Amino acid sequence: MSRTILGFDYGERYIGVAVGDDETGLAHPVGHFQAQRDPERGARVEALVREWQPAQLIIGLPLASDGAERPITARARHFGRLLAARTGLPVDFVDERLSSAMAEQTLREAGRGGRAHKNETHALAAQVILQAWLDEQTTAARRATQAGEGVST
Repeated sequence: MSRTILGFDYGERYIGVAVGDDETGLAHPVGHFQAQRDPERGARVEALVREWQPAQLIIGLPLASDGAERPITARARHFGRLLAARTGLPVDFVDERLSSAMAEQTLREAGRGGRAHKNETHALAAQVILQAWLDEQTTAARRATQAGEGVST
């Protein structure tokens, strides 16, 4: 049975949103919203949860290039805890290093780079984050199946 998953690119001002499902294993950008305070963020996510009826939420974890946590990392974790408390849904975190850079590159390659399309970056970064999580789930399931069949990789 297919499960809908929502992914978020957390930022202090803008939060990108993507949706995907574990049957197709594909993530798609939905958009972004501007919210600078927890009550606003929580309310916006609750509306998205009502609309999409997800089974799980995925939050990008903004780490430094060396993998160390930064001040924004703690705020993203807090955002995840807030969402779990407000929605009752499980929340997982994904290393989001380079997700914004990949999103910006995708926009440039599509001829949509620059400031005029900057806001599209947030949703595409959320798509990159969610796609990474979906890919990892697919890989883990494949490994489990192969292990159960006695197949070595």
